[in-house]
Amino acid sequence: MELGGIRLEQNGRVATVTLARPEKRNALSLEMLRTVIKAFEAVSSDAGVVVLAAEGPAFSAGHDLAEMIDRPDDYYSELFATCTRMMESIHALPQPVIARVQGVATAAGCQLVASCDLAVAAEDAWFATPGVSIGLFCSTPLVPVSRAVGHKRAMQMLLTGEPITAEQAMDWGLVNRVVPADQLDEAVDDLANKILRFSPKTIATGKQAYYAQAELPETAAYEITEPIMADNAAREDAQEGMSAFIEKRRPVWPDRS
Repeated sequence: MELGGIRLEQNGRVATVTLARPEKRNALSLEMLRTVIKAFEAVSSDAGVVVLAAEGPAFSAGHDLAEMIDRPDDYYSELFATCTRMMESIHALPQPVIARVQGVATAAGCQLVASCDLAVAAEDAWFATPGVSIGLFCSTPLVPVSRAVGHKRAMQMLLTGEPITAEQAMDWGLVNRVVPADQLDEAVDDLANKILRFSPKTIATGKQAYYAQAELPETAAYEITEPIMADNAAREDAQEGMSAFIEKRRPVWPDRS
């Protein structure tokens, strides 16, 4: 499936959404943001994992600055509202989303990596929120970035605009794994296959629960997750999984049979 600047493919139970504007360093124009949302909406329910990839030497250089000069105020409102919807659509997907990162991921591109559930980066990847250097503070990228790396490290990135390496990004919690560039696909596949072993319904339930409680105080978080876990325990998937554990056999997930 080809959409403007975006490609959606499915191989087995892995769907891949690819940013395909390498000549623009996969800059996120307003139209491209809308298209990414459409691509996520078009992911088949048969998919168990979604990979967010990019063509060319850059993952994403962030917003397309050439389209942001001398626009009316309502254009900027629409642009950033659409960008927020795209980021939120990642959490709305029932499938885990893995960012496959090579080269640069800056500003909204860094935001995109931070918004994904998991991320695997090539050793030569680097990350930055450099908006301060052009007079446009990365106020929306800071939302997922600060949640991934913590306040002090996020403020360092935001206030200096200086990039961090892939190894720093892993140490800080922005990505899960760093590998040589020629092993990037293998590492993403390995992570996807580890997830695909389990019940898709259980994975979707867990992802929903995680983001529902992520920034809440402990008591409020338990108020959300307790009924979710009780409901999960009564479902066919959990009953099969617990029975299989007791009987010392591999589970046969109802939604995979």
